[in-house]
Amino acid sequence: MTHNEGGFTDLPDSVSDASESILFRSGMARKLDILSESHRRMILLLLKEGTIETQADVKVRSGDQKKEVERALIHTHLPKLDDAGYIEWDRETGEISKGPRFDEIEPLLELIESHSDELPPDWP
Repeated sequence: MTHNEGGFTDLPDSVSDASESILFRSGMARKLDILSESHRRMILLLLKEGTIETQADVKVRSGDQKKEVERALIHTHLPKLDDAGYIEWDRETGEISKGPRFDEIEPLLELIESHSDELPPDWP
């Protein structure tokens, strides 16, 4: 395998065309970055299930009342999800709903859910 500034130019023969397509699909890195944090995954999964409507619901469901978690939700996680278009978040009312691009991340959420028993116990 060779590598240059633009990325990998030659992949091992064991990498199928389908896998290569997934590896270099536009936006995959951003989706994985979004899903890399447990609070963001929780928000998206709860929205998928239809069990949250406000940022207060997220705080209660997280079981963690610490100010740091609330600050992280308000200043990092909710804005990041909103900016990506996966949620719509009204900062004034705290209302959260599926965003215009939620359907782009939903297949990855379904994959996580359907294979959760196969993930290592310490998986983030």
